[in-house]
Amino acid sequence: MARKPEATTPADPRSTIIEALLALAAEKPWNEFGLPEVAEKAGLSLAQLRGHFPSRGAILSAFVRRTDMAVLDGVDEGMANEPARERLFDVLMQRLAVLKPHRAAVACVAESLRHDPLALAAWNKVMVNSMQWMLVAADIGAEGPAGALRAQGLALAWSRVLKVWLHDDDSGIARTMTEIDRQLRAGERWMERADDLFSVLRPFRKMAERARERRSRLRERLRDRFRDFADSGRRRPDAGPDAEAM
Repeated sequence: MARKPEATTPADPRSTIIEALLALAAEKPWNEFGLPEVAEKAGLSLAQLRGHFPSRGAILSAFVRRTDMAVLDGVDEGMANEPARERLFDVLMQRLAVLKPHRAAVACVAESLRHDPLALAAWNKVMVNSMQWMLVAADIGAEGPAGALRAQGLALAWSRVLKVWLHDDDSGIARTMTEIDRQLRAGERWMERADDLFSVLRPFRKMAERARERRSRLRERLRDRFRDFADSGRRRPDAGPDAEAM
């Protein structure tokens, strides 16, 4: 009796699409291929590709999320008692390790963004969100105005680190490690000044919050008065023909 072939788990189409895009980006400049080439590389129809992603940018964003998840899965719990800068240094090194197999594709995307300010602005939003997760991975506050400021600063620092990493031919990436340390030290000084500014502005921020609450209460009272007025108008008896002539 013939043995039945073992069932194989179908590949995740989203992952296949991401890998197809990265493979193409490693082979040719960003502007020399589009969604049809990505679909062909992934072995999918354009309709199937569209069912998973609306654009190449969305595929790249999914790649960033996948990278974030890989870093978060690999957080070294033994770093918990180290200083914040050391924890973040370790997280960024892990991120580089995850990106290493896709270095050529990362270089292609970075070169393309350098010549497209609009795409760069959109990409910044993706990276700020990603860097918020890197801060979380390093157990550094990423919420509120201060967290948003940290994430934006880290996104800028990361772009500078990547620039060095893409040209660092040393197997030990010594230049890259030096750049990470330099950027994090500069970021610490920058955040100390920002924290001082937040402490100065905190009373004004509370005043603004109280003012917003007062405006909200006033708008609610006005809405209540309008509803009461409208309800009383509906309850009024017919004022007669003279009223209709007014």
